Amino acid sequence: MTQLEELGGNRVRLTVEVSAHDVAHAVEHAASDLATQIKIPGFRKGKVPMPVLVSRVGKERIYAEAVDSHIGGWFWRAAARERIRPVAEPQYEYELPGDESGGWSFSATVDIQPKPEIPDWKTLEVPKAAPEVPAELIDRELDTLRESVAELVPADGRPAREGDTLVVDLVSPSGEAQRDYVVELGTGRLIEEVELALVGASAGETKEVGYDLADETTANVEITVKEIKEKVLPPLDDELARAASEFDTLAELRTDIEGRLREQLEEEVEGAFRAAAVDTLVAESNVEAAGPLVEARTAELLNGFLRSLQRRGIAPETYLMLTGRSPQELEESMRAEAAQSVSRELVLEVLADKLGIDIADEQVLELIREQADDGEDPSEVLEQLRHSGRLETLREDLRLRDALDRLVADVKPIAVELAQAREKLWTPDKEKAPGEQKLWTPGSKKE
Repeated sequence: MTQLEELGGNRVRLTVEVSAHDVAHAVEHAASDLATQIKIPGFRKGKVPMPVLVSRVGKERIYAEAVDSHIGGWFWRAAARERIRPVAEPQYEYELPGDESGGWSFSATVDIQPKPEIPDWKTLEVPKAAPEVPAELIDRELDTLRESVAELVPADGRPAREGDTLVVDLVSPSGEAQRDYVVELGTGRLIEEVELALVGASAGETKEVGYDLADETTANVEITVKEIKEKVLPPLDDELARAASEFDTLAELRTDIEGRLREQLEEEVEGAFRAAAVDTLVAESNVEAAGPLVEARTAELLNGFLRSLQRRGIAPETYLMLTGRSPQELEESMRAEAAQSVSRELVLEVLADKLGIDIADEQVLELIREQADDGEDPSEVLEQLRHSGRLETLREDLRLRDALDRLVADVKPIAVELAQAREKLWTPDKEKAPGEQKLWTPGSKKE
């Protein structure tokens, strides 16, 4: 149970009741940690019985360790239940537990993110594109299909040109190397200076390429071209349709591609409209996301991005070298994305409050049923979430998703051309940095 007291000036005091079960778990965990750190003659580390450990270090130290290591988690769970967003570290007030068989409580005073003032969302006009499939897009898909079954053959000793696939070694001045890096020229995966240097290069040739960084300094990379291959595309005919799909004719294949592209385009249009709706609400609201919320989200995004590079076998240093970005620029871009993500959550929270949206356990259980693996008991998963403190986070994610659904249903869609025409008409409030178009969705983590 949690009690929330408003102190004024966006400052609150939480009084948090911790169950006897959680206290006992924290004490057990703390004792286990201390047992691995303290050397007691006659006992192996980690195998010290509780009475011996208590006689050696005292109950007070064990309880202090238990509180220190768990109070942060208890606080953030309580903050999630009360739907407050701290922007600073809390100041705790408590007395150590007297024993581990009963409950315990503590108080935390903290500054919180003020709730923004949102406008009447039903009056907002949001651009929405019409899902039209141009013939060029179908042709491009057919070309991509041809390329997917194309044969890569040696380029017969000629220099590299756009569209070729190269195998290269990249070596930085410090000696860090990315060996056998495969890249197709013309896809934009390399910075412009490196791409220009590779066009016209021959197999076996080594070049040192300098390029400018955003901080107005320069960097160099040594590139050795090991192989150059070109694509031999099959003709666009019925035989291609039979070889690369389940269709017998090119006309049938084209019709299928158009249908799939239309479905995909409709999904993308809807996703872009949802993004534009919440970003319009952010732009029209008094919201400034900052503090630990943004920093924590920045760290999540950055770590997720680095993991995605690792899965693709790309070293972070290589990515920065090839894109010409500095670590600071990468972090700042992630911070801007994190701030926008938190801002979206803030306005959706206020909207959910105004709409009186609440999520029952049964709704959470339904989501768990949809996502549960074979053999998993949804009810057991629900209880695990409850005991771990993650149930309220999931409940809030669903609450914000419902708020977003209502927002999208209530705003007024307008043609993209009309929105663009209005954008050209300068007004003082238009001097704002445009928001990211990637849409935060509840529970999602970026990578």
